[in-house]
Amino acid sequence: MLLEIRDASVNYGKVSAIRGISMNVPDSGIVTIIGGNGAGKTTTLRAISGLERLKSGEIWFDSERIDHLPADRIVARGIAHVPEGRRIFPDLTVEENLRTGAFLRRDQAAVEADLEVTFTRFPRLRERREQLAKTMSGGEQQMLAIGRALMTKPRLLLMDEPSMGLAPIIVEEIAKIIQEISAESAPVVLVEQNAELALDLADYAYVLETGNLAMEGPADELHDNEHVRAAYLGV
Repeated sequence: MLLEIRDASVNYGKVSAIRGISMNVPDSGIVTIIGGNGAGKTTTLRAISGLERLKSGEIWFDSERIDHLPADRIVARGIAHVPEGRRIFPDLTVEENLRTGAFLRRDQAAVEADLEVTFTRFPRLRERREQLAKTMSGGEQQMLAIGRALMTKPRLLLMDEPSMGLAPIIVEEIAKIIQEISAESAPVVLVEQNAELALDLADYAYVLETGNLAMEGPADELHDNEHVRAAYLGV
């Protein structure tokens, strides 16, 4: 397994956010984490990327324990995080935002090549490369956030609510991009409030409920599970 979460718990003060969860991510494909608001999905991603410290448990990446490392060293090892709300730099241009993703890299020729790959993958970013990020639409900003993460040259991509607030036609476009990234670049851990979308895209799924791991299995099997359909798919 590329990533292993072993019996991990995170607290916010005295409040338990996740409790003793264990998850595995292979070196290919899409793994999704679904659940209601406050279930612990975002906390799980933040723990993986070093933004939250574990109260107990362990996180291993490529056979190395990483839960004690600062976030920048986790990025340097190949884990990129597209956070909820995108968190781009609004007063930088599109190209400047993309280049911030490569700030730890020293392979300048490869950085320029990857910038060109990113512009090819996201033609609208090429068109707007000199435009300030804050003037872009929500969908374009989401593409920028994904492109910036890809500029780190990740071996694993974490994505938190990439469809949030976007029009359905843009959600379809983002979904195709996620599939392309998984097939061509790196495995993806996808957190999504849109459980239907998440289960359609993913190979394997975990269900969190109030900080506990309630269920796991192949995404197509969970899609047909009566509890999941009733609780998350509105069926």
